[in-house]
Amino acid sequence: MVVLAHPGRDTYVSTVPTAIRPDVRKHLHDFTGAAADSLIFSGVTGAPLRRSNFQRTTDWTVAVTACGLPGFHFHDLRHTGNTLASRTGASLADLMARMGHSSTRAALIYQHAAHEQDRSIADALSAQITRQCDRARNGHARKRQRPA
Repeated sequence: MVVLAHPGRDTYVSTVPTAIRPDVRKHLHDFTGAAADSLIFSGVTGAPLRRSNFQRTTDWTVAVTACGLPGFHFHDLRHTGNTLASRTGASLADLMARMGHSSTRAALIYQHAAHEQDRSIADALSAQITRQCDRARNGHARKRQRPA
């Protein structure tokens, strides 16, 4: 678990997915201090990264372009993670707790993923309807012959 604290905001705990724990542990070992309240990401001097110096300090634009993601912003990582979390079927309350949101309005931003799945849902419903119609046509609903 990672405890996330923001100045002037509530502190919340988030469980790190097992698949990325080794990478997170390596990052914490290589780039953070030993104290429990160390920053996960910091500038060269150990101070918090600020929006005003983030691009210059991290070479973010160069790095994301090299990865084939030109125009990808740091906050897009949070958006991507939260969108993926919303696709797991978690409840809105669970997502709010994971994201550290106190309002449903903020958490609902990441629910747009459900709209992307609407076509798949409609296709699955269509397949069920077709199966039931075929079943009815092929004997399930045959007219009974009355004895003479």
